[in-house]
Amino acid sequence: MGKLTFGYIYDFRNPPQWEKPWAERYGEILDVIAWTEQAGFGGAWIPEHHLASDGYMPSPLIALAAIADRTERITIGSGIALAPLYNPVRFATDCAVLDILAGGRLEMGLAIGYRRREAAAFGVDFTKRGRMFDEWLEIVTRLWASETVDFESEYYRFSGAKVMPPPPRGHIPLFLGGFAGKTVDRIVRFGDGYLGTEEVCVAYVDKLRELGRDADNAKVRITGVTTVVADDPEAAMAELAPYFLHVNNSYGEWFQEDKVHDDGHAMKPMSIEEFKASGTLQILTPDSAISMLKDLQAKMPLDHYMMSMPPGLPAERFVYYADTFAKKVMPAFA
Repeated sequence: MGKLTFGYIYDFRNPPQWEKPWAERYGEILDVIAWTEQAGFGGAWIPEHHLASDGYMPSPLIALAAIADRTERITIGSGIALAPLYNPVRFATDCAVLDILAGGRLEMGLAIGYRRREAAAFGVDFTKRGRMFDEWLEIVTRLWASETVDFESEYYRFSGAKVMPPPPRGHIPLFLGGFAGKTVDRIVRFGDGYLGTEEVCVAYVDKLRELGRDADNAKVRITGVTTVVADDPEAAMAELAPYFLHVNNSYGEWFQEDKVHDDGHAMKPMSIEEFKASGTLQILTPDSAISMLKDLQAKMPLDHYMMSMPPGLPAERFVYYADTFAKKVMPAFA
């Protein structure tokens, strides 16, 4: 069993009910990320969405460049970037430069996306994004391996494409996300690991064993977007529920747009009272968190657990809860 590390997802949102000038909001989040490195956290992850009224981060590579400049040791990456919205040659080139700036600390989480509106805004055929993603992954991984790529298909046409300078390690680790059955096959073929839910993590490990691959040294990463550790869960619920309700309801609205991710486990919009009673916001004591995480480690080769900084929460209050986690949970996994 490898060492388990921890990090946070930062979506850089600025909801109207807690709005600040954008430069101030971005600056305080960058300050928080720099603090997490000093506190011993191992990762900072930037997701991607578009057309969001609260300004959900639409440009993770730009944000990651700023984070690379503010940090020295932690792993940084997307969690998750929407691959079909990028030209694969441009993406491979930008990531290579970013990995150089970060000193080889970049790891990218990728998926196909589930919102038709986002695909339409970028001129991408939503119904073909899975097939596009497979070709996209082939192109990007070949470019990172310093190949000169000629490629012609329905979706991509390139001649003499090459990334220079190449990424320092000759490869940038890819953690693929998703919920559909094809996700596991895609990870096995192109990915260095899975990023997402416990259920798919287990399916991925089972698939590796079925293929005779080394499942014990596989890497899976769980996103605990609505998981918090606190000494007083009742007081934490009272303080944090409004911020995490915004997270829940915005995702819930997106999941319901096209019913693409309506699998019975998706978030659904709620009132504050419904949300508090739903169990969606999981507030654990330090001892309960340690037990939960050790149980996950026993089920799968979990190497990193991601929580989130909810939009609007004052930076000093985020630091308060993150510091509790750092001091009372992380030592059990040192």
